[in-house]
Amino acid sequence: MKNRWILAAVAVLILTGVGVAHAMMPEPNPDKLWRYITHSSAYDTWGFWGDHEGLQPGGAPHGPYHKVYVNKRGLYSMNAPVQYGTLIVKENYGDAMGKDLKAVTVMYKVKGYNPEAGDWYWVKYSPKGVAEKYGRPQGCINCHASLVDNDYVMVHDFGGEDE
Repeated sequence: MKNRWILAAVAVLILTGVGVAHAMMPEPNPDKLWRYITHSSAYDTWGFWGDHEGLQPGGAPHGPYHKVYVNKRGLYSMNAPVQYGTLIVKENYGDAMGKDLKAVTVMYKVKGYNPEAGDWYWVKYSPKGVAEKYGRPQGCINCHASLVDNDYVMVHDFGGEDE
């Protein structure tokens, strides 16, 4: 009987912790999201997917080089679709040294936000954090839809993660 109470208490703590962590995630708003990724949870301290680490060659429309940071929810997602609350932040560079930052683009998985496009919220920021495009930009959706089976994620393949 004592073990049941302990198990129930642990379950409540886990569920409460998940709820609290989820409540701390920003709403899909470009200004709140920028503050979150640059202050509350500095994205440049997050990890990289193992198959896409550090500065990598890129292409249009993001520029010739990029770094892609992923929060823990995204890193812990072993299969597509990724967990809600996943944030993917791409620094887009104009040079191979990673010194000419052109833009910061973000994909944010928000439950119920945009079911037609995987529930992703997209933002393109200037290097100073000014939102240039956000929400459901058709250009982002059209391009990323080529990988709908990979949950619209282009720089990481979920295909063999759990094999």
